[in-house]
Amino acid sequence: MAYTEKTTTGYGTRVGNSIKATLMGFVIIIGATILLWWNEGRAVKTADMLEDAQGACVEMPNPDKKSAEFEGELVCATAMANTDEVLTDKDFGISENAISLSRKVEYFQWVEHSESKSEDKLGGKQETTTTYTYSQEWVSSPVNSGDFKDPAYQGKNYTWTTVEDQDVWAEKVTFGAYVLNESLIHSISSTEPIELDVNFQVLQSMNKSIADTYARIKGNAAVIANNVANDVTNLADTTETATNGNQVDLDFVHQSGNVIYYGRSANAPEVGDVRITFEKTVPAKVTVVSQVEGNTFKPFVASNKKKFQTLRMGKKSIDEIFEEENESNTMWTWILRIVGILLVISGFKSLFSFLETVLKVVPFLSSIFAFGVGIICTIVGLVYSLIVIALAWIFYRPVLGIILLLIAGFLVWVFAFNGKKKLAELANKGKAAPAEAPAE
Repeated sequence: MAYTEKTTTGYGTRVGNSIKATLMGFVIIIGATILLWWNEGRAVKTADMLEDAQGACVEMPNPDKKSAEFEGELVCATAMANTDEVLTDKDFGISENAISLSRKVEYFQWVEHSESKSEDKLGGKQETTTTYTYSQEWVSSPVNSGDFKDPAYQGKNYTWTTVEDQDVWAEKVTFGAYVLNESLIHSISSTEPIELDVNFQVLQSMNKSIADTYARIKGNAAVIANNVANDVTNLADTTETATNGNQVDLDFVHQSGNVIYYGRSANAPEVGDVRITFEKTVPAKVTVVSQVEGNTFKPFVASNKKKFQTLRMGKKSIDEIFEEENESNTMWTWILRIVGILLVISGFKSLFSFLETVLKVVPFLSSIFAFGVGIICTIVGLVYSLIVIALAWIFYRPVLGIILLLIAGFLVWVFAFNGKKKLAELANKGKAAPAEAPAE
């Protein structure tokens, strides 16, 4: 059932808040301007770096054999990433020959969601209605239900235990006759589930600990204590019936595949249950683009001082890798451009928040004003952003920058200096009747 909370903000408070919002508008515009300028510089520098790197990159046909001719060269090579190291999760006694060993922990908890709707009242007040709803979900960390708005859900969350996420990486991963550096190792993504083989006595101990916590929270101590006592006294018989291949099924601990589950039933989760998933990164064929340094690699430094190295899963050519890198650079450039433009528009709207709030005395007038300001701020924000981007490109790439500046100037002329009317006049002249045909 939803819980509703209503709050009223007075006219004076809203005016005061709008003054703060106006000041914040200047901060947003300044920050967005810096973001737009920096992004264009980043895009150009990255593109130049990739061009330098692609021009310098050479194929290493056989990385299984170390060759002096590739010393100091930026190479593209494909080989198996492998390791002899055995990684251990000491808490669970799990050991695997792998490049990495990871455990991910999730908790089944009540989660609060909120949705607010505001309504302006005559006289400048604002009434806000916030609706809170609650659902049970798997989350990455325990949720403090003491902060929930609905008293009926406060204190509803608890956990049988807490376990930390963990990632363990091999220190030495070979790549043919070479050794990968840490950054390249952490780029390997050939993950797969671990077939767990946790000692049954360890699981038995976990089961007793979870049972004690369950009894303390749920108050069903007698039944649970009896179940645990039966598990302990009949360990020999229980081991045979509770384990089935790679599965273990006790009262409060269940192991199946690569998951250990704390709770009464993995098929019917309840608040407090904990789910731990184990994965490993296995040896795999990878393609590396990096600069050779002895028997290992280091990032390539371009002429503009930007560094570059990358690892891709599977076999890739030089052209494929640099095409992907350039596409990624373009994608991030546009994402950051859009974010910057939206921030600029938001900043300009904040500048007019004081006037909009003053008019809230008559909500109808305020709505009309807000609509008009929204359109103007969108146009001005777009033009302003194009100018910033153009100036940045003039600084980094003059030709494209001038083209963008001309586009921004055209928009200003159209929307601010009767450009629409002049364009219409030119269009009408083009539709004028053709001249009379010359006499024969």
